[in-house]
Formats: sequence, C-alpha cells, structure tokens
Amino acid sequence: MVEVNRRTLIGGALAGVAGSALLPGIAHAGDGFSWKDFIGSADLIWKKMPTTWFDGPFLGNGFLGSGIYREPGANAIRFNVQHSQVQDHRPEFGALFGLARLPIGYFTLEPVGAITAIDWRLDIWNAELVGTITTAAGSLRLRAFVQSRRDVLAIDVQASEGERAFKWVFHPLKAISPRTDPKWNRPAPAGFTGNPPVQLTNSGDIQLAVQPLNAGGEHVTAWRETTRGTRRTLYTTVAWSHPGKTSVRKALRTLGCGSIEALAVEHRMWWHDYYRKSFLSIPDKRLQAFYWIQFYKLASAARKDAPAMATCGPWLENTPWPATWWNLNVQLEYWLIHGSNHLELDAVTYSIDRYRQALVDQVPAEYRHDSAGIPRTTDMWVDNGAGIGNSGYGVGIPGKDVPTPEVGNLTWTMHNIWLTYRHTMDDRVLRDVLFPILRRAINYYFHFLTKGADGRLHLPITFSPEYGVNAPDTNYDLALIRWGCKTLIDSAKLLRINDPLAGKWREVLDTLTPYPTDQNGYMIGAGVPFAKSHRHYSHLLQVYPLYEVTWENPANRQVIETSLNHWISFEGALQGYTFTGAASISAQMLRGDKAEFYLGELMRRYIQPNTMYKESGPVIETPLSAVQSMYDMLVQSWGDVIRVFPAVPASWGDISLDNFRTQGAFLLSASRRGGVTKWIRVRSEAGAPCVLRTDIKDVVVRDRWGRPKRFTVLPNGDLRIELRRGEEAVVHQRGDRPDLEVGPVPGAPAVPWGLPA
Repeated sequence: MVEVNRRTLIGGALAGVAGSALLPGIAHAGDGFSWKDFIGSADLIWKKMPTTWFDGPFLGNGFLGSGIYREPGANAIRFNVQHSQVQDHRPEFGALFGLARLPIGYFTLEPVGAITAIDWRLDIWNAELVGTITTAAGSLRLRAFVQSRRDVLAIDVQASEGERAFKWVFHPLKAISPRTDPKWNRPAPAGFTGNPPVQLTNSGDIQLAVQPLNAGGEHVTAWRETTRGTRRTLYTTVAWSHPGKTSVRKALRTLGCGSIEALAVEHRMWWHDYYRKSFLSIPDKRLQAFYWIQFYKLASAARKDAPAMATCGPWLENTPWPATWWNLNVQLEYWLIHGSNHLELDAVTYSIDRYRQALVDQVPAEYRHDSAGIPRTTDMWVDNGAGIGNSGYGVGIPGKDVPTPEVGNLTWTMHNIWLTYRHTMDDRVLRDVLFPILRRAINYYFHFLTKGADGRLHLPITFSPEYGVNAPDTNYDLALIRWGCKTLIDSAKLLRINDPLAGKWREVLDTLTPYPTDQNGYMIGAGVPFAKSHRHYSHLLQVYPLYEVTWENPANRQVIETSLNHWISFEGALQGYTFTGAASISAQMLRGDKAEFYLGELMRRYIQPNTMYKESGPVIETPLSAVQSMYDMLVQSWGDVIRVFPAVPASWGDISLDNFRTQGAFLLSASRRGGVTKWIRVRSEAGAPCVLRTDIKDVVVRDRWGRPKRFTVLPNGDLRIELRRGEEAVVHQRGDRPDLEVGPVPGAPAVPWGLPA
C-alpha cells in the first residue's frame, strides 16, 4: 500500500491548501471583514421544537455524530450518539445486513418541568449548538459540540433553580441493521439474527454501555458527568474494535479529555482554519447560507481517514440505506472538496488506496488476476461480502441478468480520484492510485467487449443505475469506458510508462460503438429507450460529469438539449439530485438562469429545514452536490481551460470568490460587480499550462507586483498566461485600477434555515 492514505492529503502539491501566503499589495478573504459575522449570517435558528433528523441540529467530526430533536412522545430532548465506524462484521449476510452500519443509542435530556419554548442557534463558525430550553419549572442554558479532533460529544447545561434536578438518561438501541425494520419491507437473509444485548457497567465515575458482536469485537458508549455550581457537563464517546475487544480501554482514554473549555479552544481553532481556506459570496443570501451550511455539514461528516460517507453520514437513523452507495452517492458527496480547496477531507482517494485488495475481491474469481470493481453497496472497508454464503453478489457479470450487472461504479469512482489529481497535479496520486486501479477497472470491461458484424466493439447487457432494465451497450458503461481509456493513455504518457495495454486502449477508442440515441436523445442502451421517470442521470455521464460530449462542440448541442429536456420532463420518480444534475448540465450549456431555476426547484421541493434531504430514509449526497452545481455556474476548468463566471444568473450581479481550486492546481480569485467581471487573480501551484476564458475585454495581465505578465490571446479569445510554479497573475480591463479586496457582496436578508419563528 502506498503512503498517500497516511499523509495529510496529499503531500507536496497540497502544501499550500491550508491557506496561501498573503501576497504584497493583494487582499485575501478576511482582510477587510469579520469571518465570524459573515459565517454567522448562515447560522441555523430554532424557535420551534425540532422533531426529526430532517429539521433538527446536527453535530459531528466525521466519526462521531449527533442529531438533536424532541424525543417522540416524551417531555425530553434526544441527543443521538452514532459513529461512522460502528458496523456489523458478518460478510456472509451481505453489506445491507451483515456489514451494515449499526445503531448505537441516544441520550435524553429530561427536564423537571414541561418544555414550553426553545431558542437555539447552530453556531456554524464555532460548530456549536447554543441556546435555551424554557420549562414550566425554569430554564436550561445549553451548549453542545462534537470536538473536531477527538471523539467526544460535550454538552454543557446551566440550570436555573427549578431545573437543577434535570436528568440525563442513556437509551441503547438494538445492534441490528436498520434495514430489518418491517417498514422497509426488506426481509433479512435466512439465519440472520441480531447481536447480543448491550451490557451496562461502569469504571469509576464513567458509565459504560458495551455492545458485544456475534462476529467478535464490540463497540462501547462511555460517558461521565461533572458538576460545577449550577453547571453540569456531560462528556460521551464511542469506541469500536474488531475482532479484538479493546474498545473499553480506548473509550476510557478518550474521556480523560480535560474541561469543556480546553476542548473548545482546539475545536474552534480547527473550524476557523477550515472555513478560511476558500470564500464565496453571492447576492442570494438564502442560497449563500445554504452553501456555508454545506461546508459545516461536510466537515461534520467527513475526514480523510474516516470511512467514505455512508448515505446518512455519521448520523445513522432508521433507514433502508445503512451502508455506503457507490453508484452515485459517494461521487456526489465529495465533488465539492475540489473547488472549495478542501482536499484534506478526501476519503475517496484514501479508501480506494487503502482497501484496494477488496476491489479485486469484489469481481468474480476468474477475473481477479487483472481486474477490480466496486459493487453498488459496501461497508467502510469497501467490502460487501462478495461470494460468501448468503451475501448475494459483488460486481455483476456483463451478459448475465442475475445478479444485476452494474459494473461501472469503480470507474466512476476513479473519476473522483482523477479530479483530485487534476486539482493538485500530485504525481503520486496519478502513479500510485489512479493509474493502477483504473487500469484494473477498465480491464474488467475488456473481458466482455466483443466485435460485432458492424466492426464495432459492443458490450453485452449491463445495468444503468437505477433505471430498472438491463441493456446492451448502456451509455453509462460506454461513457466510462471511453473516459477510462483516454485517461489511461494520457496518464501513461505523463508517467512515461510504456504500457503493453496502450494499443488496446487506442483500439477501444477507435472501434467502440457510438452512444445509442433516438429521437429523444440518449437512450439507456441499445434497444432500450429512456421512456419513464428516472431520478438518475446515469445515461448522461458522457455529458456530465465526464465532459466526453460537450456543448462547446456545436455538433453535440441538439442531442444534449434534447436529452436533458426529455429526462427532466418525466415527473414521478424525479428526486433532488435530478435537479443538481440538470443545473450542472445547464451550466455547461452556459445557461445560468436555467441552472438557477433547477437549484430553486431543489430548494422548493426537496431540501429540509436543516438542509438535510430524504429519499425514503435520510440521505445526504444531494445538498452537498448542489454546491458543485453552484461551482459549475461560477468556474469550470475541464478540458484544460479555466472558465470564469461561465453561467452566472442575471440576478447574481455581484460575486466574490477567493481561493477557488481548479484543475491544473490553480488557486483562483475573482470579483464581479454589476454583472461585470472586474478582475481575476490566478496562482499556479504546479506550473501547469494556464488558459483562461473570461468576458473581460482589452485585458491587462500583471504579476503580483504590478509588472506586465506575458500572455497570448488565442484565436477564440482565450488567454494563455505564462505562469511557473508559485507565480501569480492578475487580469483586469485596461484602464481600470480594480480594488482586489475580497469580501461579502450585498443582498437582501433571508429567512434563516432551521425552524425560526
């Protein structure tokens, strides 16, 4: 295993990610405004009691998570305690039962008097829930956070005289896959049973709820309470171990954490540094608040060395989706880390690197010598128990109806890792992770491609997520094959590898069958039209996010527009990420107003009061993917061209952007005022070729000291700027003396997220 997954992602090329050095004479975000006040404008507010995962506050650090809302049917507040590493370990029952995330439990804060009112604020700058609970007997002043670097949930409560006898009660939950709940109508495999009951014990003043597992190992919830005058502070942690039983020792060590004040200092410093890595302000203040809440949510749910986010993140609830989904969810969850300059949270590259043997084990045994894949669902170790007992299946086999032959998920996942490479230009990612694993993913396809009577290579039936009908030559797989072969050829050239498969990659590109189309645009596959409502854009990956078929080529425009309109016209099965996909495709088409409309549909139809999202059960990928849709409207950098403000809605006259990370490892800042781009600043971290597309006319390009910088105007008007590693250029209109300060732009105040009055 290479060292990529044990570094602070990802070494040399990311040395500047934590924040570029301030440049002489150039302002950066934070120089002229209060970050605290700006981020605070996105705080979520509760004047009404939340009652579910979808409308309550949430806290987390990528491992430990807590969702907070009223305990159903009781005069109490529930603080859930869940952990992203706590899962079952019985692969013989498959990913959704035997390897599923396991419920842990929750605390209830039980006041003396009946709750009559609340006033809460989720302070996202400090990542803390603060506020009051008013009761018939008095009041409780609340402060709670999950520490950013330690798995500790700290809840500090200051009680009035009448509420000093309030209680904390822990409620362990049954350690069994949530998918077994009868409401989901998903029968468990034969022989599947729950784990043993929890064991309640203590170690001094620390209470322990130890959950043994049938497969060996355990997890433990540990807590202690301290009292100082009218203040009582609850500290709780979760620890997990498998196959050994070492979690109690881990938990006791974690709870030796010092005071809440000591925990808060480190916690706040981490979050403040996190937010400052990039900046965005737009006039739509409701959407701007949503944007910053997603970054709070992202860092609450993700760490590089945490499990790749499951569908609920660390906030497991009763759900039919208690695992990690690789046919869209993971990809969408992590897209926003690139532009936002937060690659330190890249669990996808880390997991694929670290658990690469599991990728081999998921394909049928006869293909493991040269192939790899990811099934639809896995546990945190990228495993779904393929081929063991009752587990069902791993990666399907093209040409066979059973199991469902969904075979492109690893290749699509490798596109995320390719994005990490392109945004950092770190050759270690390319050489040690992307190239060898993508090579295996594409090799799996090669076992099944056959030449037809037309002289073209064809693929037997596979499954296009999640259409429900198998088809030969699915556009999902053809797009991924084309992208994969092109990427392997380019990667081998960059790495100076004379790969024996290079000829095969070129042959496939030359002879692979064209994408199946009909009068309605792209089909699901050969002989299978797109003919029903379908939330997934699996048949359109060649348009987005792969950019294999682009709007910039006029010959593609009719099929792209027809396909988008036909797809989105079928109501019934559409879901939230339908509209983030439609927004991003519209942005590629340079239609900012249409992209804004689709984001508006997402907000109106699907986003919950706390910005969470649901499809049957809780899922989190769609709100996170909406940030990428915003990025596609503001900056696109595919095809070796950085496009600045390519699809801005007419209503976004003013935009302020700082330290946006683009492909080629550039950090870009820009300002738009009154619908006009005033200036662009671009800094090269890797010395890659810099081609900039902007609407600024009669440009001046200068360096950080104001001296002229060499550039060329290409025939289409793009600017090719000569930038070596570490150099910077500022672009503005001749005759202007732009103020390069970055800060909030004006806009009408918006109703806060949460449940305000």
